[in-house]
Amino acid sequence: MRTSVIALLAAFLTISAAAQSPTRSFSVEQILSFPSPENLTVSPVGAAVAWSFNERGVRNVYVAAGPTFAARRITSYRDDDGQELTHLAFSNDGKTIVYVRGGDHGSGRPGDDGPPNPAQLPTQPKIQIWSVPVAGGDAKILSDGDDFAISPDSSRVVFVKERRIWTAPIDGSKPAQMLFFARSTSESPAWSPDGRTLAFVSNRTDHSYIGLYTPDQPIRFIAPSTSRDSLPVWSPDGKKIAFLRQPGIGGTPRSPLARISQTWSLLVADSQNLALSTIVTSGESPVDPILQNPGGIVFRWAADNTLVVSLYRDGFPHLYTIQNPGSGSKPVLRTPGSFMVEQWTLTPDLRTIIYSANTGPDRSDIDRRHLYKVAVSGGTATALTSGTTINWSPLVTADGQSVAFLTADAQRAPIPAVVPLSGGTPRILGGERVPADFPSAQLVTPELVSFRASDGVEAHGQIFKPAAGGASRKPAIVYVHGGGPRQMLLGWHTRWEYANDYGINQYLASQGFVVLSVDYRLSVGYGEAFQFPEHTGMRGATEYRDILAAGRYLQSRSDVDGRRIGIWGASLGGYLTALALGRNSDVFAAGVDVHGVHDRIPVLTQDQVAHAMVGDGITESDLKQAVKVAYESSPISTVSTWKSPVLFIHGDDDRIVNFRQTIDMKNRLLEKGVKVEELVLPDDQHDSLLWQNWKTSATALADFFARKLK
Repeated sequence: MRTSVIALLAAFLTISAAAQSPTRSFSVEQILSFPSPENLTVSPVGAAVAWSFNERGVRNVYVAAGPTFAARRITSYRDDDGQELTHLAFSNDGKTIVYVRGGDHGSGRPGDDGPPNPAQLPTQPKIQIWSVPVAGGDAKILSDGDDFAISPDSSRVVFVKERRIWTAPIDGSKPAQMLFFARSTSESPAWSPDGRTLAFVSNRTDHSYIGLYTPDQPIRFIAPSTSRDSLPVWSPDGKKIAFLRQPGIGGTPRSPLARISQTWSLLVADSQNLALSTIVTSGESPVDPILQNPGGIVFRWAADNTLVVSLYRDGFPHLYTIQNPGSGSKPVLRTPGSFMVEQWTLTPDLRTIIYSANTGPDRSDIDRRHLYKVAVSGGTATALTSGTTINWSPLVTADGQSVAFLTADAQRAPIPAVVPLSGGTPRILGGERVPADFPSAQLVTPELVSFRASDGVEAHGQIFKPAAGGASRKPAIVYVHGGGPRQMLLGWHTRWEYANDYGINQYLASQGFVVLSVDYRLSVGYGEAFQFPEHTGMRGATEYRDILAAGRYLQSRSDVDGRRIGIWGASLGGYLTALALGRNSDVFAAGVDVHGVHDRIPVLTQDQVAHAMVGDGITESDLKQAVKVAYESSPISTVSTWKSPVLFIHGDDDRIVNFRQTIDMKNRLLEKGVKVEELVLPDDQHDSLLWQNWKTSATALADFFARKLK
């Protein structure tokens, strides 16, 4: 009898657990197994396209050529070794692809130990320039180096090595050698169309010049000044060079609480006599904050001596044209509307602009990307893509027939595609690389939502609702993206790290969690006022109000158990996660903080302290107030009210957020009796370079929430 009762009880518990938790439909490994495409590029001849796939950490170069556009792998790397492939480019004859292997181009900081080595390889990895024949053959190392440019005649490559400009034959037939000597750091090489002159940036730390190197001649500098000059762009005929000018480092010190406008000018110089003209400046009304956008300012030469420029003049980033720059002509808006132009390119004849923007006939298109085309000379834009897809990184094939781009939707992970320039149905490239067990059919479609913070600001988000079944009120999780100027989407993201985060959120939804991804103030896509608010970050953390509003919104939903709400995020998202756990453990019952910042005081510099002591532009009281606000904006100030358990995840070779931030916060919390768990990723970076570490982190995150919220 006792055995029967025990068996009956066991059966009841099994059925009860099944009713409360949906069946696990796919694994972490499956959802993160998609081949992540990056570095899309097109050949200068014909209709060839190239890109890199990151397939479970194994990175390789693929090509596809019209009219069939069948994908073909041309490199043979086999390991998840954490070595990036970046900067893919075709030679002008279309026969060779050059790329960079190694490094962490997301951090921009080399670190004391050289290039990252997250796989703990016994030989120190290097950052190297490689070339590989498009038709097939072995890839060859040209040299250690980075930041390259292929010569117009396709014979050689110039690149940056040891802070100098070097050169090597594109086929690797001879050793690399230094091209010329110039004091300080030389970078950003750019060939003139005829291949006779090389423009470059001579970086002097606090100021920089645009240099011109022509063999057997002294180096010339274009209008050298105390400013910082960068981004040289040749006109198609080689007669002019456009470049960006910003003030040099220095000036009267300001309070760290003050918002300082980043002024800039776009200039054009005659490449022969170096005569200079100012084309457009940020000083014009209204002040243009385009440099604070993720992509910065982008400008390209179009047909008929026209410059196409991205500007932020009417509340959104848009494209403008300047006819005959230097003649006094003003920028003319070519993409009007309440939307953001994010990426753009020109057709081979330089007469049409192809761009991606968060606009369309559906109100939810604000959280998508569609492709459009418009004439450089003006007119009405025409849509190339529509519907529920997300499309970005447009490029036009050299034959002018097709637009190559990356595409995704709520179920389909990012993949390359082409669509006729004249319009039509897109064709997927490399779809056969998607694993057969990738769980597209099991993924939910997120929905657009909005909610108001305590100060009345409307924040935005995407909600993932699990499949029907289980308890009527489910545990929920707030996801907070990093970076600030980002926008999460109603589908797979355009950036690989956020695409992985989207996959993790889909996995959490499959486990029975309601997931709310938040676009808080600082996020792009919703206009200037939302992207550039006052008192954010170390100046007051007002963006946290949107995170709290997200938690309150979930509490108000009939399908959410308001006592079981978690939160997770990475980088700035980790910072806001920590603020949430510290300030509002009454709302957020558990959290996962991935390489978050916890102490904002270290951003204050010794120079500021010294100048404040003598009252040079900033007083000691200014500095004291700034320190106070920075502390109150930091998670370390919330330890006394922090009750909820936390899991910290951090790579200890992070070159953006110091690993010590996690050590310090963990120790503070343990002293107060807070339950702390940790996952340390030895030798990995800010955004893990190893796919295995993504899988490990996602598994630990999901397990933590299952234990704490279920």
